[in-house]
Amino acid sequence: MCGIAGFVNLDGRTRPNDPPLARMISAVRHRGPDGFGFFDEPGVGLAHARLSIIDLAGGAQPIPNEDRSVWVTFNGEIFNYIELRADLEARGHVFHTRTDTEVLVHAYEEYGDDFVHQLNGQFAFAIWDARRKRMLLARDRPGILPLFYTERDGRLIFGSEIKTILAATGAPERLSRAALDQVLTFWSPLSPNTMFPGVFELSPGQLLVVEHGSIHKRQYWDWQYPAAGEHRDGDPAQLAEELRALLIDATRLRLRSDVPVGAYLSGGLDSSVLTTIIRRYTDAPLRTFSIGFEEASLDESPYQRALIEHLQADHSRITCRNSDVADGFARAVWHAESVVVRAAFVPMMRLSGLVHDQGYRVVLTGEGSDEVLGGYDLFKETKIRQFWARRRDSKMRPALLQRLYPYLDFSPARSRGFAEAFFGAGLENPAAPFFSHLPRWTTTARCKEFFSEETRAELRETAIDRFERVLPGAFAGWHWFNRAQYLESRSLMGGYLLSSQGDRMLMASSVEGRFPFLDHRVIEFARALRPELLMRGLNEKYLLKRAMGAELPPAIVKRPKQPYRAPGVPAFFEGAWQEEARALLSPSTVAEYGYFDPARVQRLIQKLEAGRAVGEKDNMALIAILSTQVLHHQFIKDAIPTYEVTGAHAAADSQLHSH
Repeated sequence: MCGIAGFVNLDGRTRPNDPPLARMISAVRHRGPDGFGFFDEPGVGLAHARLSIIDLAGGAQPIPNEDRSVWVTFNGEIFNYIELRADLEARGHVFHTRTDTEVLVHAYEEYGDDFVHQLNGQFAFAIWDARRKRMLLARDRPGILPLFYTERDGRLIFGSEIKTILAATGAPERLSRAALDQVLTFWSPLSPNTMFPGVFELSPGQLLVVEHGSIHKRQYWDWQYPAAGEHRDGDPAQLAEELRALLIDATRLRLRSDVPVGAYLSGGLDSSVLTTIIRRYTDAPLRTFSIGFEEASLDESPYQRALIEHLQADHSRITCRNSDVADGFARAVWHAESVVVRAAFVPMMRLSGLVHDQGYRVVLTGEGSDEVLGGYDLFKETKIRQFWARRRDSKMRPALLQRLYPYLDFSPARSRGFAEAFFGAGLENPAAPFFSHLPRWTTTARCKEFFSEETRAELRETAIDRFERVLPGAFAGWHWFNRAQYLESRSLMGGYLLSSQGDRMLMASSVEGRFPFLDHRVIEFARALRPELLMRGLNEKYLLKRAMGAELPPAIVKRPKQPYRAPGVPAFFEGAWQEEARALLSPSTVAEYGYFDPARVQRLIQKLEAGRAVGEKDNMALIAILSTQVLHHQFIKDAIPTYEVTGAHAAADSQLHSH
């Protein structure tokens, strides 16, 4: 992956003081430490920071077509570029590089905006059509790669990270309280919102066109599902074989690279499937990476070792201590550019650092499998809650919830009273659009009790009301399982797992992640299926297990679903960073920044320091408050500090200084 930035004047006229492209792209040098490139003329500019993956010698960007009338700056990979190139050459297009990037300009010439439907990849790019004075921005279907924009002084300004935009516009006066309210519901701002007022993300599966002085957006792909009762059915064995073939091909495509490709290995089903495919069905060497924790309840090392021995993988591992989470927290927030409610993104940054230190810059990872193939406990919860809602006075039906969360010392289903409080949210209306997610969202929203009066006064619409207004028209007619999949994919996955915990933590170490489970062919195959083929009874990812289970160690296939977790509250009361954290959480600083009530925050800190009954709400509240304070301090008060990742920037910097 790389970093991109640029601008275009909306009316096509030149203006004084064009945005500073060199400064903008320099802000994301961690995304592309191998070199910088520029295209600019009065009123328009494109910039690129390169992480060399394909055509190491000839792939410098921006790249034009034959007559230099169409230019592209591109972040990502087009995995089917070899096939697309052959088709375009047969149609008369002439290529001057071996890179996948050049496919974009020729495909745009040949097919117009609809060429995005032919792309199998993860991408965010900008195409400048000089003849038509037209700028096209595009983002991949599920939103693996980020792209942000703002409109300022008659210009559209855009970039891979918000840092690129702030380098041109300056920092806002404060963070968005509406976006903060959304984070403390969904774990991320609701697309297209960001934590920065006036700065928006291009939503997953969208195109944005600037032409004739105006901006138009179009959704070219979305997580659409069949109406209830119209799903695909069939022989499970045959469908499992079809899924298996799709996953093998998706993995093979994502091994295309001119540099070595590794893989994350967590010990769970998804990474086990991918590493098994690499070993059994490709010629690529199997190089794997994992992270463990000093806290035994979080550590999955025994399962990792079982698969390493089974596949004879060349493996590297790193251990994360509580103090590592605290010490890396500020840098991780700077890269994430968002408030977070869990600290799990920090160990992921450490893991990408291990990959980088071992000389790798590409890894395959299993994100997306749970959303696409029905793996989350949330889906099982919802099924049980649907059953419970039909007999709300039953004592036996909610007892089924006790079968979930065997990995938790303190399960939300451990006692009937707690189960009713947690899982009972919305039980009176199981047909409601957000029924599946209300327990989680309600729990997270309890963190809002720490809001200041100013924050409360500014919130004119609840986060849930906002989400309901943008649901697709067909949503109400979907099966409850598909509704839950949609909500998860358009909130937690897109805004948090693929962003704060995914792309940003990978690119913090200049490492590219690739996601075979998010190949659009896999998504479109799975979303058409009858939900019972994905979750049979309470057996999650039934079809995936049927497709690949025979090739995995039985302990991996049969182990209960255990989501990735990381240290929480204790991490922030030890380690070198604790004094800085305390300063940011002091009453005076909390009052100065204005998002939270200082007295309530101090009572929370005193409770946590005393170690009294620290629950999930307390944990999320502390991390949400602290990450908000850190984000404001970095981007509003101190105006974007720089966190250098490697020493590899010197040569590239000379290009910036000469631009």
